[in-house]
Amino acid sequence: MSIFDFILLALPVVFLIGSVLIAVKAVSHGKSRKRALLMQLASFAFVFTVCMICPFAVSAAEGDVAAAAAGADGMAYIGAAAATGLSCIGGGIAVGNAAPAAIGATSEDPKAFGKAIIFVALGEGIALYGMLISIMILSKIG
Repeated sequence: MSIFDFILLALPVVFLIGSVLIAVKAVSHGKSRKRALLMQLASFAFVFTVCMICPFAVSAAEGDVAAAAAGADGMAYIGAAAATGLSCIGGGIAVGNAAPAAIGATSEDPKAFGKAIIFVALGEGIALYGMLISIMILSKIG
């Protein structure tokens, strides 16, 4: 591994660490936290896009079919991970909001337990759907 390869591998990490430091400095100087968070998300999206597009462009330019096929499998793995991860985050948010409300409704009226638990289960269903989609994606690879 040459020094040039090491620099290319370290560049996205350095960029993300720099953007974190800039965001922390901006918040400490009185800037909006929401704006700093959006700046962080934008910089992450930029680095992610560059890191995903560059290998495909290089393998397409070289005409390497095996590398392009391996890249397609890698994208399928990333898609499966994104489906599971994002659906679990959404399910966690839904259950986090629905469960305390269900507990409160049940403490006021014990007959409301059946209706309240349905909303909690719907939130958990979101995560299960994401896992099902990722299983379907992974079954297409092999």
